[in-house]
Amino acid sequence: MAGWRDKARALLAAEVAPDRVIWDVEGRAATGDLLAQGDGAIPPPMPGAKLRIAKELLTTIETALLHRDEERFALAYDIVFRAQRQPKLHRNPADSGIKRLNAYAKSVRRDIHKMHAFVRFRKVGEQAARERFVAWFEPDHHITEAVAPFFRNRFTGMDWLIVTPEASIAWDGKALATGPGGSRADVPGEDAVEGEWRAYYGHIFNPARLKMDAMRAEMPVKYWKNLPEAELIAPLARSSAGRTQQMLEEKKAPGLFVGETQIEAKPEFGSLEELYEAMAKADLPRKGFSDRFIPGAGPVGAPLFFVGEQPGDVEDQEGRAFVGPAGQLLDTALEKAGIDRDRAFVTNAVKRFRFQQRGKRRIHQTPTAGEIDMHRWWLDQERLLVEPKVIVALGSSAARALAGKPLKIAQWRGQPLDYAGDAKLVVTVHPSFLLRLPDEEGKRIEREKFVRDLELARELAA
Repeated sequence: MAGWRDKARALLAAEVAPDRVIWDVEGRAATGDLLAQGDGAIPPPMPGAKLRIAKELLTTIETALLHRDEERFALAYDIVFRAQRQPKLHRNPADSGIKRLNAYAKSVRRDIHKMHAFVRFRKVGEQAARERFVAWFEPDHHITEAVAPFFRNRFTGMDWLIVTPEASIAWDGKALATGPGGSRADVPGEDAVEGEWRAYYGHIFNPARLKMDAMRAEMPVKYWKNLPEAELIAPLARSSAGRTQQMLEEKKAPGLFVGETQIEAKPEFGSLEELYEAMAKADLPRKGFSDRFIPGAGPVGAPLFFVGEQPGDVEDQEGRAFVGPAGQLLDTALEKAGIDRDRAFVTNAVKRFRFQQRGKRRIHQTPTAGEIDMHRWWLDQERLLVEPKVIVALGSSAARALAGKPLKIAQWRGQPLDYAGDAKLVVTVHPSFLLRLPDEEGKRIEREKFVRDLELARELAA
């Protein structure tokens, strides 16, 4: 990026047109281009030359230049040259050059995401009381050095080396280092931990949730050769039908039984209206909470019962649950999962908006464990009146409210859990989590996982 930027600035200042320049990778001879002729000098800058390049465009170029296509340098220069006369060129998605540049950047971001997800370290020993690990990975693009800070921040407490065909990166607890590339033979094929990892993977495998096409989309086959659990996929997939049938015959869902945590077997109120009236009187507004009480919404007898954390700012203003940005995302996901929201019940563990005032803005504040536990009896009364077949916990606060204790989303997600009576509990993320994800590729993957969780709930309620 630095080398391209320096040359591009000089060429732009001299108003050298893109068709007069051929960008070439270091170490290869080039013919007929401006820089290769004569002494390779760039013409002097034009009098009064002023460069205009939007920061947003430079950010996209910085990512796109990690792409493997050797035309990337020429494409980037053509765009910044035209941007001198069209300052908002980068905001035109119909421009062919901008489309290519964005496609390059998107492909690079996806490659970075996959490297974050599918690098597998092998332990090679210890030195000075620090464990040492090494990994092999084959990225599609020139991203090895770009991902180094991520692995440094994620695995600060251990020494590691990641080898790729074109470069290597290493961390010794003090500084990052880069070096030449290598081969798969430079990395051990297995270590002692991998046997335990394969046993764990086989134990948590849920045959009822197996969708091979979705799995290949999220974990492409080309990465399997570096994943110790990959050798289990084929035999587990072959046995999935029989294991699913066995689960159905036993009428037993895998995972945690939380039915004993429920307080009442029968509701103490004759209707939801009566419940909410009593709850609003008992749950008086407190410091840091809105004065407005937001009840649940949906029909009694709804087969699906969705529980969130608390109302947001929009919900508090409109007086209805799940109508803000998170609610709109939930609506979209419900539609994709084939669920009619009008036939579902949506509510929150805590029914007043907890916030911190900053100027004119009200900033969301997560309710404490004590506040969640305080409202739990009322939430259970609400469930008993609705009598759903499946309860869906949207996020960790909702999971705690329903289970009476903390539940790890990553541990129980995708598994139907036995709940009170014949009901099942499905644990997933809150839609607001999906809104906060900064990476577009990661956001797409997580939204697909969220829809699959909703599909599971729909199938259980059928």
